[in-house]
Amino acid sequence: MINFSKFLPKRKPDTHKGDYGHVLVLAGSPGWTGAAYLCSQGALLSGSGLVTLGIPKSLNSIMAVKLTEVMTKLLPETGAGTLSLNAYDEILKFIDKVDVVAIGPGLSTHKETVRLVRKLITSINKPIVIDADGLNALAGNTRLLKKAIGPVVITPHPGEMARLVGISTSEIQKDRKAIALKAAKEYNLTVVLKGYRSVVVDQSGKVYVNITGNPGMATGGTGDILTGMIASFIGQGISAFDAARLGVYLHGLAGDLAAKALGEVSLAAGDILRYLPKAIKTNTG
Repeated sequence: MINFSKFLPKRKPDTHKGDYGHVLVLAGSPGWTGAAYLCSQGALLSGSGLVTLGIPKSLNSIMAVKLTEVMTKLLPETGAGTLSLNAYDEILKFIDKVDVVAIGPGLSTHKETVRLVRKLITSINKPIVIDADGLNALAGNTRLLKKAIGPVVITPHPGEMARLVGISTSEIQKDRKAIALKAAKEYNLTVVLKGYRSVVVDQSGKVYVNITGNPGMATGGTGDILTGMIASFIGQGISAFDAARLGVYLHGLAGDLAAKALGEVSLAAGDILRYLPKAIKTNTG
């Protein structure tokens, strides 16, 4: 068991929301608002004092209904309703107000949004957690990761990892730990290779193999929650590697608690959110 309190001590009475990190989530596009919601809620329920969701401006009416405690930042969009390259300056200016950025869930692979992601990754001077379409934007351009200014965590599933490193998914699955380590060292970052017994490694060679989780978690949206969780822990001052291993452990534990109560077959991503507070509570000393 990983003890949550080892990383985040009990909160002091004389404290305020600014003490617990501000996460900026860049996520969502038409048809993919759920990914933005799940990532934002994952960050909020993991202890962040503030969470801001940066979204294409036309999606605000949807997200204002779905999110209550999370703030939204309306950003310029393409004709397809995805984040536009014109959002770059506004995002970069807002970065000064936050502690960490989560980028990718549900962003789409629109060519202009891809250009925005690539430009941001080499410009953001805060820690970045990259998932989903953030990773898809890097396929064939992984060299950009070497130009990142702050600490980077990538959270690929085996298919995304295969696209990043240019080999087949089956090859990834044959030697998950070695391939993750090679990528972490080559690109100077932390890798969370998701799946059965998720592997977390960093550029120094540290390795953690997760023991929590179950097959019921093989459903859409669960990875979006994990991205928000890891970003939240980084924003609260935990190192990238420790935030990543704590994130996968508690994420899997929340899934195990949900499966115990509901069964694996009907498990949905929202159930992980509902059981996340209990997972955290059982790991605080």
